[in-house]
Amino acid sequence: MTDEDERAVRAAIDGELRLLDPAVRAEPALVLELLDPEFTEVGASGRLWDATSILTVTSGGSVSPDSPVKVSEMSGTVLAPGVVLLKYFGDNQGRRVWRSSVWRLTATGWRLYYHQGTPAAPEAPAR
Repeated sequence: MTDEDERAVRAAIDGELRLLDPAVRAEPALVLELLDPEFTEVGASGRLWDATSILTVTSGGSVSPDSPVKVSEMSGTVLAPGVVLLKYFGDNQGRRVWRSSVWRLTATGWRLYYHQGTPAAPEAPAR
């Protein structure tokens, strides 16, 4: 991986971790700074979200400061210049989900363009 690719992956990981931070999630303006205007998500519930609708979840205390999402196995791949795919395993109070995110570089910085969560089987090891 080139230095430029490593910087891109690091920027996407930093953004993803910020979005999982309960303090950031509680502030809609901070969440919007990280979401692409064309953001969409297919949630682990199967529901389709956009940037506006996801704010109701993030600002509603979906991640407790007392029990933050535990992230493991996060890795990133540059798909094209300015586009990074992240994959990781998240555990939120026993709700285990495989997650993938596509981040893209915009004029205002790295923004989350697409996210998908797929529930993991309860007995499935993280890997």
